[in-house]
Amino acid sequence: MQSLLRWSIEHAGAPSQDGSAPRPEPKKLDPEIIDMILGKPDAEQMKEKLAVAVDEGRSEEERVQALDDFEMLIESIDNANDLEKLKMWQPLHDLLTSPGSTDEIKRQVLWVIGTAVQNNPAAQNVFLAMSPLPTILSFLAPSVPAQTRSKAVYALSGILKHNASAVRQLEEAGGWEVLRSALEDSDITVRRKTAFLINALLIPNESAHAQTQAQAPAPQPQLEPQVQTTSPSQLPTSSTSSASTALTLHSSSSTSSSTPNPNLHTPDTPSAPVHPNSHAALQADPSALNTSPPTLTALRSKALLPALINALVSPVPHGEDGENEGDADFEEKVVRLLTTYVMSCGGGFEEEEKKKLRKYLEREGRDGERWGLGEDELRVLLRALE
Repeated sequence: MQSLLRWSIEHAGAPSQDGSAPRPEPKKLDPEIIDMILGKPDAEQMKEKLAVAVDEGRSEEERVQALDDFEMLIESIDNANDLEKLKMWQPLHDLLTSPGSTDEIKRQVLWVIGTAVQNNPAAQNVFLAMSPLPTILSFLAPSVPAQTRSKAVYALSGILKHNASAVRQLEEAGGWEVLRSALEDSDITVRRKTAFLINALLIPNESAHAQTQAQAPAPQPQLEPQVQTTSPSQLPTSSTSSASTALTLHSSSSTSSSTPNPNLHTPDTPSAPVHPNSHAALQADPSALNTSPPTLTALRSKALLPALINALVSPVPHGEDGENEGDADFEEKVVRLLTTYVMSCGGGFEEEEKKKLRKYLEREGRDGERWGLGEDELRVLLRALE
C-alpha cells in the first residue's frame, strides 16, 4: 500500500479548471519530500543502517546505534527474509570476525542474527548454509565478555530451535560440549539460557510424532462376513451404526474383492499449497522440526545429563569472583528439563544419579510449585527416582 501511495503522489497533477484545456505534465515531487511524508522504504533503511555498521571509519557509538536500528527493522519476518535478497547475511557474518569490530559491535550483531532467524525457518536455512555455528560457538569461550556470551546463546537459540538440520550441524561443530561447559559459566544468565535452550530442543515435536504414527501400518478393516444372529432392525439403536459399518465394508469387498476402496484413506480435501518462505514449507516434512531425538541422544553420549544434575545439586559458584551460590531460576529450568526428559521422552536415571537427585529433593523440599511443576509432574519425576 505504501508503494502504491508513493506512486500516486509522484504521478498526481493539479486538477484542470477547464475540461477542454490540455492536461499539463504532472510535476514530479522531490523524492526527499516524499520520504518526509511516507518515510523511506524498509529496504532502503536496512541498506543505510548496514552501511554505517560496516564502516570502520564511523565511531563505535554510530555503528552500534545503526545495528540497534537494523535489529528493530528485521523484527518483521518479511524484512528478515529480505536479508538474503539484499545480500546482507555475509556482511553481518563478517562483522563477527572482523578485527575492526569491537566487543559491543559483535554483541549487537549476535542480537541481530538471533532476532532474524527466530521462528523463521527460511532465514534459519539461509544462514545455516554459511556454516556459521563454529563462529557463534566461539563466543561462549570464557575469555569473551559475559554479555557477549549471553547474546551468543540467544543467537544459538534462534538458529537451533525447531530445526533438526541445525542441531546436526551443532553436533558436528562440537556444540554439545560447548553447551555442557556453559552450564558452569561464571555468568548465571548464560547458565539459565543454556538450560532453557536444551529443554526447548528436547521437547518432542507433535507434528513429527503424528507423522510417524501415520506412517505406521494401519490395522486392516474386517472384511470377512460376520455371523449375524440378530437382524439389523432388531439391534439396539446404539449398535445400528457399527452394524451398518460392518455390513457396508462386507458389501464393498464382496462386490469387488480385487479393487480396494479408493476413499478408504483419501483425505476429504486436497492439501494446502506449500509456500517456500513460510512455516508451511515444513508441513511436507514435519521431522525437519523435531530436535528431540538428537538432543535425547546427546544427553547421554555427550554427558549432558550428568552435567545438568551436577549443576543442579552441587553448582559451581557464580559471579565475577565466585561470590554467589545457587540460583532459584536456574534450578527451576534444570528441574523442568529433567521433567521433560522423564515425561515426554521416557528417559531414566542411573542409580548414582537417582541418589543425587533424591538427596537434593529431600534437602530442598518436595513442593512442586517451587520449580513450576504440577502435582502429576512432580509425582512422575519422583517415581523415576525410585
